[in-house]
Amino acid sequence: MVVDPSRIAAFPLFADLPTGELDELAAAMREVEIEAGAAVVTLDSYGTGIYFIEQGEADVLTGRDKVTESLGPGDTFGEIALLLTGERSATVVARTPMRLLSLSGQDFERIRAHVPKLERSLRRLGLERASR
Repeated sequence: MVVDPSRIAAFPLFADLPTGELDELAAAMREVEIEAGAAVVTLDSYGTGIYFIEQGEADVLTGRDKVTESLGPGDTFGEIALLLTGERSATVVARTPMRLLSLSGQDFERIRAHVPKLERSLRRLGLERASR
């Protein structure tokens, strides 16, 4: 199923993306449903994708399972591992049922040259989070 570009444009991170980049990104994304209580990504595991929250809420846990941040609709996670370190810097657990849009690392590499503004935005987000 191809994701409608208007769903992606609703995310603040993508608000300024040119139409061509939104279309490219929409064609590469997949919808993922997550049950409450499920770990979406796990600390120190290999990062294979970026996730964008459409619906639901999640907790970010680092170190000794301490909640350091809560995420909700419009938020993004997974960019640090994909663009900066290769490993997950936290565990993200669904607090409620969630609907995510997912961009795999393989698909990101495939479209990377066509979405330069997206890559800059994700890299900036990742660097801000990594420095916290």
